[in-house]
Amino acid sequence: MDWTKLLSVKRLGRKAEAGGGEPVPRTEFTRDYDRIIFSSAFRRLQDKTQVFPLAKSDYIRTRLTHSLEVASVGRSLGMLAADVIHEKDKHLRDVVAAQDIGSIVSVACLAHDIGNPPFGHSGEDAIQEWFAKSEAGAKISGGKLSPSESADLTKFEGNAQGFRTVAALQYPGQYGGLQLTCAVLGAFTKYPRESSVDDCQSRGKSGAKFGFMQSEKALFEELADEVGLPRKHGQGLAWQRHPLAFLVEAADDICYHIMDIEDGFRAGVVTFEELRDLHRPWLTAAQLDRATSLGEHRRQAEFFRALTLNTLIFSMVAVFRDKYDAILNGMFDQELAAHLERAKEFEAFKTRAVKQVYCARPVVEVEACGFEVINGLLGAFSDAVEDKALRNDKPGPRARVLLNLMPGGEESVKDLSQYERAIRVTDFVSGMTDSYAVELYQRIRGISLP
Repeated sequence: MDWTKLLSVKRLGRKAEAGGGEPVPRTEFTRDYDRIIFSSAFRRLQDKTQVFPLAKSDYIRTRLTHSLEVASVGRSLGMLAADVIHEKDKHLRDVVAAQDIGSIVSVACLAHDIGNPPFGHSGEDAIQEWFAKSEAGAKISGGKLSPSESADLTKFEGNAQGFRTVAALQYPGQYGGLQLTCAVLGAFTKYPRESSVDDCQSRGKSGAKFGFMQSEKALFEELADEVGLPRKHGQGLAWQRHPLAFLVEAADDICYHIMDIEDGFRAGVVTFEELRDLHRPWLTAAQLDRATSLGEHRRQAEFFRALTLNTLIFSMVAVFRDKYDAILNGMFDQELAAHLERAKEFEAFKTRAVKQVYCARPVVEVEACGFEVINGLLGAFSDAVEDKALRNDKPGPRARVLLNLMPGGEESVKDLSQYERAIRVTDFVSGMTDSYAVELYQRIRGISLP
């Protein structure tokens, strides 16, 4: 792969503009950052679950605060990775600016969860389950859909919904949506493949999930061609990762490993001693002694987090340096975290979170609620959309009322294929905040009134 293509400032969906003129402090990648920050989809992350759903504490992280933290770590990873690029390819010193690499990774990190539905990963599971197992959902996914269209629904993926969100749903009347730069969108896409591919194309970390739906496949092909991603052999649409996508993944890994445990400590499901023992391998004896002098456990926990984050950032960049040639040649397809010198100690954070945080009663109770809410919303609004289609655009009274609750009303689902109708409903439901989803579900079921 060629960095001069990988760092393309061409905006997806827009014709390439003629160059020229003096460079300005507000780069194209800074403009991308602004476009994400001011988007409605990003604002909604303030009321979407990270770990503890609908948390009452103002300390516990939401998807919004998590995304901001990941963007901060990503910026540091990107700027340090620029030094690696300059070290490996000295002729790129005047072509690849550290600020640009930091900005690209930071923007991609900022948007990395923008397509996630309410109630965290259980929200994804609920949408998948509804289309795969419910009578109404299976009738849609098993209807006149192509294998990839069906898989878009039964394997619903927040990453693919994220690409759809920034490339189509924000500014829906504009081809390319937010029209972000191809460099940022390449780094954003951790899984550059469609939902239904050959077995050989689903191998490796980049093939573990899918990153775009059939509705956006033409846009992704345009993106992959622009930045020069190598195509994987096989019948499906699948490419090797953009090198900076490894850094986006690393930033997310660092934050959720460390922060989820910290949230667990603040929520009372992880003890201070357990938290300290997880951080101990990353700290010196002098740092541990200094932590003790800080007094209360909350301040010590924050001190541990800052030091461990710093160490992990440099450690991830060291792996990036070690695997640099293989990454550029498309031969490396694993997460950087798996090759850390202290990979087992890093994984211990996640192991502890699985055992004590993700299964904590407050988390599980609201996740169970989320399944009911999402299943109910998908059932109600899919029935309304299908009713309109079956009645030749003359829906029954109940369907008409429900359709008018959707953005654009009845007209928004007129003359659509079954696949387009299904993803229009998933757009609506997955875009909801946790609180709005619960509120709307209660109202359409008659449990509460406005």
